[in-house]
Amino acid sequence: MKDRKVYVVKWVLTVLFALVIGAVLILMIHENPIDAYVALVRGAFGGNLKLGTTLSNFTPLLLTSAAFAIAAKGGAFNVGVEGEVFLGGLAAAYVGIYWTWCPKPLLIVLCFAAAILVSAAWAFIAAFLKVKWGVNEVCVTILMNSVAQYIASYCVSGPMSAGKANSQSPDTLVTLPKIMKPSTLNTGIFIAIVVFILVWFMLQKTTLGYKIRSTGTNPAHAEYAGMKPGRITIIAMMISGALGGIAGCIQVLGAYGYYLDNFATGLGSNGMLIALIARSNFAALPFVSFFVAVLKSGAMGMQQSTGVPKSIVDTLTAVFICVACMEMLFIFKKKKKSGKSEVKQGGES
Repeated sequence: MKDRKVYVVKWVLTVLFALVIGAVLILMIHENPIDAYVALVRGAFGGNLKLGTTLSNFTPLLLTSAAFAIAAKGGAFNVGVEGEVFLGGLAAAYVGIYWTWCPKPLLIVLCFAAAILVSAAWAFIAAFLKVKWGVNEVCVTILMNSVAQYIASYCVSGPMSAGKANSQSPDTLVTLPKIMKPSTLNTGIFIAIVVFILVWFMLQKTTLGYKIRSTGTNPAHAEYAGMKPGRITIIAMMISGALGGIAGCIQVLGAYGYYLDNFATGLGSNGMLIALIARSNFAALPFVSFFVAVLKSGAMGMQQSTGVPKSIVDTLTAVFICVACMEMLFIFKKKKKSGKSEVKQGGES
C-alpha cells in the first residue's frame, strides 16, 4: 500500500512539473498560462459535445496503449499497432458492408470477429519472424504499418470506394449506438473498458498471464521452468494485434459508420507513448490515456479562446514524456546509490 501511495505521488508531481514547464512556454509567447489551462479544461469538458469528444478520443487510446503494453509484457516491442488498427477497421467495414445476408445483431459480432482475426494474423507475421529467425520486430512492424496503410487506402480508393470526394467506404449496415450527441462518443467505450479489464484480469490472474509476464521478464528462466518463450511471445503479439483490431472496429462502426482513409493516423504512436509513460503498468494506462485525451480534445478550445496555438499542447505532451523519463532515471540512480551504500556497509563489517 505504501509503495502504491509513493507511485501515485510521484506521478502527480510529474504531471504538475510538466504543467509548470508548459506554463513557462506559454509565458514565453506572452499569454496567460492560467487562462490557457482554463480554456483547455473547458475545451475538454464543456458540454456534451466536448466531453463526448474527450471520451471518444480516450476509447482508442486505451486499447492501443494496452495493445503495446501486453506485447511488452511478453517480451516484444510492437510498433505495428497502428497498422493493426487500420486492417482491423478495414475488415470490420468489409463485413459490415457486404455481408447483407446476416442479421444485424450477429453482424456486429462478426465485424468484431473479423477485425480481431485479421489484426491478430497481421501481428503474427512479425512475431513469427522474431521467434523463428530472430528478425527485429521493431523494424518489421514499422515497415508493416506502411504496408497496412497502403492496403487500406487502395481498398477504399478502389474496390470499396463510396465514390465520394474523400476516400472512404460506403456506410456499414450496422453501427454502434451514439451517446452524448452530437459528439462521436458511442457504446464502443463500454466494449473497450470491458476488453481492457478482461486482458488485465488475464494478465494478473491466469496461467497464461503468468507465462507472458515471466517470458517478458526473463525468457531464459521461463524456458528453464518448462515454458516455451517463443510461443508465449507470439501469443502476446497476437493478443496485442487483436486489441488494435478492436480499436479499429469501434472507430469504424461507432465514430464514423464507414471506413475513412487514414482515420487511425497517430493512434498507434500515441498508444505506444502512453504505454511507455505508464511503463506498461495496466493500473496506470487508463489515467494516462485519459490525460492525453484531455490534452488532445482541449487543444482546439484553448486555441479558439486564447492566443495559444494548438501546437503548444503537442509540446506539452512531449514535455510530459520527457519528465516521465527523467523520473525513471531518478529511480535508477536512487537504486544505484543504495547498492553502493550496502557494499560499503559490508566492507566495514
